[in-house]
Amino acid sequence: MKRITWMLIVVTFIGLAIAPFAFASDGDDNVIDEKYGKPKLVLGEALSDSQQDTVRNLLNATNPDQVDEYTVTAEDLVNFIGGDPGSNMYSSAKITRKDDGGVVVNVVNPENITEVTNEMYANALLTAGVENAVIEVASPIKVTGHSALTGIYKAFNVDGESLDQDRMEVANEELDVATDLAEDAGIDKEKVSELLSEIKREISEQNPATKEDVERIVSEQLDQLNIELSPEDREMLTNLFEKMRDLNIDFGKVTDQLESIVGDLKGKLDEVTGGDTEGFWQSVKDFFQNLLDSIRGLFN
Repeated sequence: MKRITWMLIVVTFIGLAIAPFAFASDGDDNVIDEKYGKPKLVLGEALSDSQQDTVRNLLNATNPDQVDEYTVTAEDLVNFIGGDPGSNMYSSAKITRKDDGGVVVNVVNPENITEVTNEMYANALLTAGVENAVIEVASPIKVTGHSALTGIYKAFNVDGESLDQDRMEVANEELDVATDLAEDAGIDKEKVSELLSEIKREISEQNPATKEDVERIVSEQLDQLNIELSPEDREMLTNLFEKMRDLNIDFGKVTDQLESIVGDLKGKLDEVTGGDTEGFWQSVKDFFQNLLDSIRGLFN
């Protein structure tokens, strides 16, 4: 029993160590930026009234005087990315524009966004042309998280602004590829994001002239990260980046912003782990295994 009590104390300290990074606020939410206006809250149209209230609470957007509120619909999905008009839109987002800082994404309740990570959203949004914004994503029920991307697009296509249609479509395809690789190919989600980022960086540096050049870069990065993919998945990845190449996206600019995001995340994790991330997560895994063994021992 003393062992279990000690372990619970350790869990508490781990939570206290990580919590400041998870919940740190980016400035005063009550101050309205006169250049960009109020933050934009985009709610999925499939949400009930009570679910909408839950999302407003999750995203700290309960004061109607402090946010501009919109609803993202299946029609928006069709208009922005040619999606399925029968789709249900649940995941929602709050978008706060900034002068600098790149794209920062925070899924506030990741237990309900089952497929898409912060880094996957950020990668796709940079491809779509989104710059310098703090974006918070939430859902009151378990969803994949894909519809939040369309909601974010909508927030950037009001007040006379517009994102490029082709870039939005290929960014949505990128998100689909990322989640497919994580779910179907069984690749760790963080590894998928790293792969996409590294391919973009190499395309920026090498400026490939042909699809064969893109295919070579994809193969090199798969080898570099020790990722095994089927021929079909390799082709899917190559086709995705070939579309990006055709759009003449400034990957150098995209990569600079992404590296800033990844660097911030690594810095925060290093503060918790002392730089030994592999050893830290192994110790966490061992801890919970020992905890389960101890609990089983109580019933033996």
